[in-house]
Amino acid sequence: MFEKVAVIGDIDLVFPLRSLGIIVYSPKTAEEAAGILKKLEDEGVALCFLHERYFDDLKEERAALEKKFCPVIAGFSDYRTVSDYLANMIRDMAVKATGSDSLVKKRDKDETR
Repeated sequence: MFEKVAVIGDIDLVFPLRSLGIIVYSPKTAEEAAGILKKLEDEGVALCFLHERYFDDLKEERAALEKKFCPVIAGFSDYRTVSDYLANMIRDMAVKATGSDSLVKKRDKDETR
């Protein structure tokens, strides 16, 4: 019976979802993620959220699952990609405006005082 929900992504992002009863997988490589995708049907997973980092690398595995009723694979992204993009964009603007990125440079741990 297909009644479970799973998520595949970085541990710091997906671990809290365990408290909601979601099965959490945190593979270290795309090959490990591919192995997880192949086992989802046997585990009764109806819906699996797959982090965008693995989405393109696992195109063939996703295509094979599309022919089946379950599991349905849905991609997701997280805030880190957007925040990194914005930080780089602001840094580039600061360099163009002032010739330096010192106004937007992140502080090191030693500089917090």
